[in-house]
Amino acid sequence: MVELKADSTLAAAVELARDAAISIAEPDTVGEHLVMVMEAERLATHYFRCTSTGYQGWRWSVSVARGPRQKRATICETSLVPGEGAILAPEWLPYAERIAPGDLGAGDVLPYRQEDPNLQPGFEATGDDDIDALAINELGLGRKRVLSPEGREAAAQRWYDGEHGPRSEVAEKAPARCLTCGYFVPMAGALRRTFGVCANEWSPSDGKVVSLDHGCGAHSEADVTPAPPSSVGSPIVDEYAVEVVEFDRPPVVAAEALASEEPTSSGLVEVAPTAPDQAPAEQS
Repeated sequence: MVELKADSTLAAAVELARDAAISIAEPDTVGEHLVMVMEAERLATHYFRCTSTGYQGWRWSVSVARGPRQKRATICETSLVPGEGAILAPEWLPYAERIAPGDLGAGDVLPYRQEDPNLQPGFEATGDDDIDALAINELGLGRKRVLSPEGREAAAQRWYDGEHGPRSEVAEKAPARCLTCGYFVPMAGALRRTFGVCANEWSPSDGKVVSLDHGCGAHSEADVTPAPPSSVGSPIVDEYAVEVVEFDRPPVVAAEALASEEPTSSGLVEVAPTAPDQAPAEQS
């Protein structure tokens, strides 16, 4: 590669290039001059630091040139370009490749994938619409594409490694496995040897695909020994059960009379009637 000789006229056009960068930049975002790079004979690029907070590491690029025997530089192009260590946006990906599991919401529709490694043709079309319609409608083939071995293996591995597989905390603390649970519904096809669906409404896996060696505390055949009832050391007194007794005389008189009488043979206390206006006797 032939090294280009520096052009003194273009090298001296720093302020001309700065003014060009200022004309397109936000106010006060054109910093100091960094370097001039010769791109070709009589063509060079001046770089200025970009001081904008959102463009750390970026540079203002201004290309200048001159004609043969011309002693004055002219502006060719001005732009903002990334430098070393610049903050860059992630590489652009098409929508179909950018969407991730869990991103799909109500009303969202994924684009059709003609070549999906997880699917394969459900039947081989003959090219005759009548014959193909007969195969679909009468023989019950129905689906144009079904899971490929790769797609089935990827799904199985994802389910087995997930929260409804044997390595989750719930499964490790379970008293028994789903294989022996009455709520376990086996799957059809090749996956039935490893997976089924939980039909137990008390289980955290209800309605989910579970592995045969998964488990939880709602297993149909598991039980827990109830704790024995604790004994009460002293009787419980209900202080709110109060019997209300109505007296025909003041309570003070009745209390003194009860204290002064002796029990009868029947065990009851006989109280002599007292006139309502009779005052209680004074105690000496």
